[in-house]
Amino acid sequence: MLAIVLASLLFLREPRLQRYDEVFLRWLLRNSTPMGDTVPLTIVDITRTPGNEKPADKQPSASASRISPVEYALFLQAALEFKPTVIAFEPILQWPAQDKDQEQILVDQAMRVPKLLTAAELTASPDLDAPVVDIPGFTQVTGRRGDLATFSGISRQPDEDIRLISTLGYTNLPNDVADEIHVPLLFQYRGEVIPSFALQAALFWMRIAPSEVKIDLGSAITLPNGKKIPLLADGSTLVNPNAAKRARHMRIDELLLAAQQHENKTAGSAQLPNIGDDIVLARAPAIPAPTLGVFAATIATIQSNAFVHRVSWIFDCAFIIFLVIVSPFVRKFSRIDIILVAIAITAAYCMSGLALVARWSIWLPGVLPLSATWLVAIFCIFAPRSKNDPDLPPIAPSPPSP
Repeated sequence: MLAIVLASLLFLREPRLQRYDEVFLRWLLRNSTPMGDTVPLTIVDITRTPGNEKPADKQPSASASRISPVEYALFLQAALEFKPTVIAFEPILQWPAQDKDQEQILVDQAMRVPKLLTAAELTASPDLDAPVVDIPGFTQVTGRRGDLATFSGISRQPDEDIRLISTLGYTNLPNDVADEIHVPLLFQYRGEVIPSFALQAALFWMRIAPSEVKIDLGSAITLPNGKKIPLLADGSTLVNPNAAKRARHMRIDELLLAAQQHENKTAGSAQLPNIGDDIVLARAPAIPAPTLGVFAATIATIQSNAFVHRVSWIFDCAFIIFLVIVSPFVRKFSRIDIILVAIAITAAYCMSGLALVARWSIWLPGVLPLSATWLVAIFCIFAPRSKNDPDLPPIAPSPPSP
């Protein structure tokens, strides 16, 4: 009993041991599907139909040049048929100079969008000859800024004609801040705290100005509508990578067909998707694999307020007390029964963790409860046994003397 208590207290007080819990959290998130209603987010994959791809299009690229400006213009024309408020482009809209005429077609369509968000990337080592770009930031910020990812310039951004009619959202995923479950919401740019691509899209959708947002670094982002976004010290938040499954997914050909039916009021138009109140997020094959789905999952998490959070520390204490209380009784079972019970508890605990994170976005700690369970099992297996040990064969009484 004393060993169990001391080992549990060591885990609770040692931050390096607590980091192993994130391995269990990643397993929970990868193997669970969030439950709930569809979020107001429509993800449109702008891809070319098979057979129409050029040889150069099959090479991996990190720009939007794989999709021509005309194809993006067709997407905007179809999306605007449903009158959405916010349209966001996840790829960076850059093309060679020879596509300037086609780009003007895209600009003509983009000018009709009420709120247009385009992607850009920040850099910590900008070109010294490049002009300094001023980016307005949040005005109500408290807390220590030292852990925020810091940048001093813009490395890649849309072409100027598009940039003038849109708002930039920054898609950086720093290695020391971001991974599959930690997504940055804030960056520090020349002393200003600015929003990331996902946070800017959500603020557009909620019609909230940056001056109305209160930020307490390491605690939360407080919005004027009463919603709070949990915030870590480095400006990131915990999200479920599968949260984007609650959004509506469409291909560009499906959107074009839906727009045509909506315009012509043809039969079956009543079943057309209503995306007028959604954030319409355009994705393309040019998006790098590590980035694909991260921003959609973050936007969906903010819209549904389904942020992943840990269960209270009271659960840890209650679990430890429970193990301490039952450990003397466990020794009365046979060794095989102890192993089987430990396996059953481990399986039941993991299934409960999957159910909680899928239904309420609550994650249970993994290392402390499971380690303590098996620690109890090991102690009870190898501890000295009494003469009434159920593992010992029964001793037959000696026959009576003649």
